[in-house]
Amino acid sequence: MTDPNSLDGLRGLHQDLIALEDGTLLNIERLLAELEARVREFRNLLDKPSKKESSRKTLKSGSCLSYYLIEGTDTVRSLTSPSRLGTIHLDEQEYAVNTEFIEGSLLLADALDLDEIHAARLFLDAQQDAEALDRSNVVSAVIHFHEQRQFLLECLRVILKCSTDEHLEQDLRDVFLELVTLILETKDGPARNGSLYAQMCLRAMADIEKWLQLLGERYQGTITLGQSSTPDFDEVIEFQQVSLMQQHESLGAILTHLVKASHTGVEDFYKLLEYLPKLDRWNSLTMHYVPVIMALTYQYGSPDGSASLREARLLNTKIMDNRDSAPWALRNLQAATVTWWLAQFSGWYVEPPTGSPVQGINLDAEAAARSEAFFQALRDGAFQCTLSIGSQLRPDDWADEVRTGLTEHLLRDTPALVLGAATSNSFRDMVMEQIFLFADAFIQNMPDTLRRFRSEEDDQRKRIHSRLQSDGRSAVLEQDLHLERFFLIIAYALDNRPEAAEAFWGNMDGNLYGFLQWASKRQSTPRVGSFCEMLRAISKGGESATNAHHFLLEEGNISSARTRKSSSLSWALIIAELNVYTSQIDKRSTTVLPDNQFMSRPSSDDIDEPESALMLECYLRLTSHICHESEEARTWFLSHPTFRVLDVLFLLCSRTVRNCLHACAFTTIRALITDKSTEIGFKIWTVLDQWASGGFGNIIRPSKANDSTLTESMTFDTIAEDFEETCQFIGLLQSLVAPAVDESGLNDSLPFPEQLGSAYRMPGIDPYVDFVMGKIFVLQVHHLDDSLRLQILRLNILDFAATCLESFNEDLVVLANRSTLSVDMAMNASSLLAYIRLHPFSRVMEWMFNDRVLYALFAVAHQKIDDVSAASPDGPLVLSLLRSIDLMNLIMDLQSTYLDIVRPLIKSQSNGRSQSVHNPTLAAFEDSVATNLHLIVDLGLYSGTGMQHLTVSSLKLLEKLAGSRKLNVQPATALGNRFNVNRLIGALEQSNDLERVARSLTLAMQCDPREISQGVDAPGWTIKSVILDFLNRCLAVSPDKPSLAHALLGFACTGSDLDIESGGLFSRGDSLFHAVLHLVVEYPDGAEGTMQLWSLSIKQKGLQILSTLWASPLTSVFVLTELRTSDFLFALFLNQATLEQSTLWDGQRIRDPEFIFSDSAMAFEQYLRQRCYLCEYASIEVRLLTIESIPSLRARVFSTLLGSTVMPDGEELANLNIFGLLDFVELDLVNFPAASDLMYFTGIDFTITTGLSHEHSKGEYNLKMVEEMISLHLNQLRKTGRLQDQNEEQKALAEAQSLLIHLNGMNNYHRLNSSRSRTLRAWVDLLTLFIKHCDLDQDIIASLILQSYQIVVPKLERYAAENVRDAICIAELINTLLLELDFNSTALDGARAGDVTNDRLLQIFRSALRSITIPDGEAQLREILYNICHRYLAGMAAISSSPIRRRQSIQVIKATGRKLIEFICDDVDSGSGTCRISALLLLNSFVNLTNGELSNHLLESLDGSNFVLVLVETIQDIPNELRETNAPDIPLLLSYYESKFSLLLSIAQSREGAITVMSSGLFQSIRASGLFSVDPDIGIEIDNPEALSKFYRLLLSIARVIVSVVLSRGPHHEQTISQVRSFLTENRTTIVGFFKRQAKIGFSVPADAIADVDELVELFVLLFTKTGFLEFEEQQDLLRSRHSGFT
Repeated sequence: MTDPNSLDGLRGLHQDLIALEDGTLLNIERLLAELEARVREFRNLLDKPSKKESSRKTLKSGSCLSYYLIEGTDTVRSLTSPSRLGTIHLDEQEYAVNTEFIEGSLLLADALDLDEIHAARLFLDAQQDAEALDRSNVVSAVIHFHEQRQFLLECLRVILKCSTDEHLEQDLRDVFLELVTLILETKDGPARNGSLYAQMCLRAMADIEKWLQLLGERYQGTITLGQSSTPDFDEVIEFQQVSLMQQHESLGAILTHLVKASHTGVEDFYKLLEYLPKLDRWNSLTMHYVPVIMALTYQYGSPDGSASLREARLLNTKIMDNRDSAPWALRNLQAATVTWWLAQFSGWYVEPPTGSPVQGINLDAEAAARSEAFFQALRDGAFQCTLSIGSQLRPDDWADEVRTGLTEHLLRDTPALVLGAATSNSFRDMVMEQIFLFADAFIQNMPDTLRRFRSEEDDQRKRIHSRLQSDGRSAVLEQDLHLERFFLIIAYALDNRPEAAEAFWGNMDGNLYGFLQWASKRQSTPRVGSFCEMLRAISKGGESATNAHHFLLEEGNISSARTRKSSSLSWALIIAELNVYTSQIDKRSTTVLPDNQFMSRPSSDDIDEPESALMLECYLRLTSHICHESEEARTWFLSHPTFRVLDVLFLLCSRTVRNCLHACAFTTIRALITDKSTEIGFKIWTVLDQWASGGFGNIIRPSKANDSTLTESMTFDTIAEDFEETCQFIGLLQSLVAPAVDESGLNDSLPFPEQLGSAYRMPGIDPYVDFVMGKIFVLQVHHLDDSLRLQILRLNILDFAATCLESFNEDLVVLANRSTLSVDMAMNASSLLAYIRLHPFSRVMEWMFNDRVLYALFAVAHQKIDDVSAASPDGPLVLSLLRSIDLMNLIMDLQSTYLDIVRPLIKSQSNGRSQSVHNPTLAAFEDSVATNLHLIVDLGLYSGTGMQHLTVSSLKLLEKLAGSRKLNVQPATALGNRFNVNRLIGALEQSNDLERVARSLTLAMQCDPREISQGVDAPGWTIKSVILDFLNRCLAVSPDKPSLAHALLGFACTGSDLDIESGGLFSRGDSLFHAVLHLVVEYPDGAEGTMQLWSLSIKQKGLQILSTLWASPLTSVFVLTELRTSDFLFALFLNQATLEQSTLWDGQRIRDPEFIFSDSAMAFEQYLRQRCYLCEYASIEVRLLTIESIPSLRARVFSTLLGSTVMPDGEELANLNIFGLLDFVELDLVNFPAASDLMYFTGIDFTITTGLSHEHSKGEYNLKMVEEMISLHLNQLRKTGRLQDQNEEQKALAEAQSLLIHLNGMNNYHRLNSSRSRTLRAWVDLLTLFIKHCDLDQDIIASLILQSYQIVVPKLERYAAENVRDAICIAELINTLLLELDFNSTALDGARAGDVTNDRLLQIFRSALRSITIPDGEAQLREILYNICHRYLAGMAAISSSPIRRRQSIQVIKATGRKLIEFICDDVDSGSGTCRISALLLLNSFVNLTNGELSNHLLESLDGSNFVLVLVETIQDIPNELRETNAPDIPLLLSYYESKFSLLLSIAQSREGAITVMSSGLFQSIRASGLFSVDPDIGIEIDNPEALSKFYRLLLSIARVIVSVVLSRGPHHEQTISQVRSFLTENRTTIVGFFKRQAKIGFSVPADAIADVDELVELFVLLFTKTGFLEFEEQQDLLRSRHSGFT
């Protein structure tokens, strides 16, 4: 955060005051508090102690103390270093000083003529800025000194202005007034203190003038002596000159405000009058006195001021006497001062004054004397001086050649005002305000003198006309043009000041409106130009322009007369003049050829008077201005019944008319189509195309199509010969291709008639595009030497090209291919093919792949950064540069559509089309960038200019280019001395601008509380957001390879690796990475008690960058080390807020009905993502701490996770613990409402808009495309007659709006659930890691686990039904924690605590079972739930009180119902993978549980569903399944068999179970499988290296089931014994083989199967024993032998 006492704090205070001045400041309390704290600084800001020998000696020797204070610490050490000369006492601290410090301080003192001790303090403070400014300490100190003075002066200026600003609330104005009294010390002191302060300001202005003279002499002396100056010297001189000029201007403004607020006395005027004669240069310094002079003339000369008539008369005598007795060096300024004074002073005599000052005075004689003095001042150049002030203060950024020419004509030989530096807008406004006060006073107080202007000038005009034939030009120069100058003075004074201009229209009976009426009458040809300029100035804004329109209507009636008979300037007169002129066009010569290039206008001998061309220009300028501003005026002209305005204007574009009038005509046409309708646009295009191809207004009339084409080409050649005409024509084309106001926003129509030009060429506007792009942009601009003209022309061209691209809707192509909508029928163009083929997009894009156009485009985008930084953001340089970057952005966005769809289509339809102009070798725009890599450097530099729009556009383009794989390819050749460096990085490094760009971005990322108070409206917020987006996009494209983002963040990119450069920005903690880190920590979550989206999004984007970096192997080592060093984890935990249902998200609670449909949902989503990043980072730290041996850090991290952060100083701060991080799961959203029934949009599949761009995740609707689909469908409904009336239209629009709101809500709901699930997963991972690695006592761990269960178990059932993804996450956590839980822990044993714990575990079991039975559940979730139940039952079996717990578990199973067993059995039968194994394990646990409690409930359920029968019957399929299964799946299948036989074994362990197994056909299935008849030496043919061992294990499992059945049924069950004996008899050979293997007779057994073979033999022995098989066999043998004996 910014220190309020630092220079940055002062800069912020100035920003606050400017915001208050503009009405945008929100935190006024902070401003007032800071102002009160700086009263002393404002009071003493002009104090500058000069150099003193005593201070110099003190600094050189130091105080010779034997200790010093180490900066930034509390450590005091002995002074032992020989380089340290002693200490110096500054601001109650002692610092050690060395030789370098003393020399630097002395050099600074000499440079600023500043006391050495003050210089040392300044030198010390500036050391912190030197690195940021990349300047030496001395240069940094000089900059610091002047910036501090300038900011203080500007702050004081605004304070004084606010103290008298009527637009401020009275209470706030009173506060500023009180502050001013404190600064001036007039609150408790004499009022004269204000005058003393003003005189101090006046002396300071004089001191600055001397200082500037000294600097100039010093610099000139260096040149004269031939000394080579250093860059630091030149920079310091230049900076001081500019800064001192600004300070001088601020002092002039402060003095003006002091005068206006009556803080001065009449004696101050006298002192200024004594000083003004000394000014001898007509430059900026003199200009700064102008508002002071004018304010003083009003304050002490006007009856509305603070002086008495006596004081005013004394001043009048002084000023009048000085004209002759004490002439000024600047006679023009003295003359202007006289007029300013007389205009105000005459106000005393508007009404005859009474009283002693005028007793015995001849007032008429004095009035005559004042009038004569006024005229004498005019002859001395008074109005020229005032006009030069007004014209020079208005920056001519836009080359207004008409006004400039008129001004130059009226100034003629007047000395030029030399402006050394650009004046501020506030100073310009102040001067213009004073000039208008003078003009107003002159109009009101000296009307007779004003009338005398006209009468004398009219007389002169008559004499001039009489001599026009003999010496016309010299006669013109003899004419006085005072009234014209006065009109133009008013025009400059009110230009771009619409509020002040309202004074003319506010009172129709007032003096100003009366003056306007008087001035409009009897206009001579030269005077009308000035009057039109004045009328233009006072008609800015729609309301004022409409008033001007009404004024011109009132002043005359429309007449069809061809002569000028109207007495007043009016529409009637203007129309008459235009009619007269255009009617004579065909009679004029057809060979009027313009001069070459854009530099001059052709002369014309056919205009009645020498000024007629200028007059017509002014008429057209006035018409175009009013029509542009006023809709009523446009409508009046376009619908006029007799005046065909378009015909007249195009006739004025005839080749026989001067080019300047062509330009004005084009401007007027463009004004008429402001906010054009489609109908008007089509009409203008039709007329324009007729004119261009030889229609009316063209002398050459083509007789056939080829002639029309040639005429069109000649027309374009003619236009291209004049700069103004070219600019205005291209501007007209830009307005014509722009979408009409009645366009629905779909951009589905062409801006011109589809058959335009079809009579003589292929339809469309390709020739116009070729003219702009091919003829002007490629060829003509290179002939311009004037940089201003070049910038303006380029801007017009780029505006046209960008408009052509912006107005093309590429989504129409996508919708035609993906949707069921009939796009051809629905769109306004005749067809999609016609739209693609004729839209100027295709031709402009073709030119964008032309080498010469690309060269010109890159030339526009390549500007010197110093010129850009110094230029006005609204000037042509910056705007043309910005438009070029915007155009490149559009090319990058649209090139895939053009290259993949449009260009092939155009190529297939190319019959008769214009010649191809693209370069076929360019596969993409990036190919051209690859050969113009200076663009990357330029974009990086532009992003640091602080101009919001330029920064945003530059970073967006840089983001796109950095995301291009073509430009990220590492070149094979070296850039500099580095090999295999990313091209973009190499370009910045080669130009040595990488660090400069990184610094500028770092500076833009600084957290500013003033920006936070403005919120999303702050330019700084927008820039931060775009920078973060840029970094995120770059890192997303190439997270594991060095990219431009890595380089800008501060990493040193060396080929395919990264490093940290020693002494670099990153190692010093000054990198962009650290700025992002600090931003994440310091930026608030919101303001005024609510979480706000704009703030949360900044933090989330910053965290996303850090997350990408810590997760990437390329950067993780550096980033994790830096984050740990910065205590990042602890800072994040301390910033976490507890979330509740009452928490406000952008002003809404989570349960509010509109929450999900608003930005509030996105605010919550952004916070969830922050929480997710926190959990992920904490997990990484926990993992690292399990590997690293850092006990102290480990303890600190685990303490934080448990809710207490230990600060480095030992202080403990409470924070949200690991369980509190899950508070977001308690915030339940309102159920998302179902969509209402649709009447008009049924059957439209909006899902085609999902997942079409990286901005929309899968499943999210692209709302822009949805709106387009809706618009297309509405068009279709209109065309098919479905929308019969306005009522139907309104219903359809309402349904469309409701649909958009619903889909937006669905998007929000989708994002919210996605972020919530991800955050839950991250929290589960963190908790799991923490439980596993926290190294706590088992009882404590058990307690933590149970606490976790208390939080998550209640969510399991609900999530299982509503959100399976979250249910799986919670289930996995429960399962993992069950595995970590020691069931023998004391926490689960004992009295009451154990009961509570066991009840909680039982609740887990109950919730899991219920969740299993939820319909339509996912197998993955059920599998985890099976494992939970299995683990629970296994764990509970180990508890001492298990019989009670087992009975509770059985009751829970019974309570769940029969459907539980059905779900489990279904998964066993038809489940996949491990799910059926888990189901078998759970059934096995159930069987074991019920066997222990002698319960038949489960067996009855299984038997009732024939589960056991199915299970037994599947044994016969085992061999086939094994043979058909792929090798990788064999182990899983064998595990399934093992689980199945384990379940059968458990079932068979009870009598009833054994009966069920036997009755299910156990031995029949075994016999059918043939498993025991397989050769033990071979086994089953399965693709597994351990096939034989697996075979033995399978047989063992079956044998166990058989033995269990025998044991459960008992040895007396004859049926069982008989079946077993048959089994043994049938498989005797196999059994004998196993006995031999067990005895190691002739057969080898795999080592891993020995135990299985041993157990298998034991089981066979048991079967022999229990069934008496050997005895039975002997009896059978005996019977067979007896039977054989009989035979």
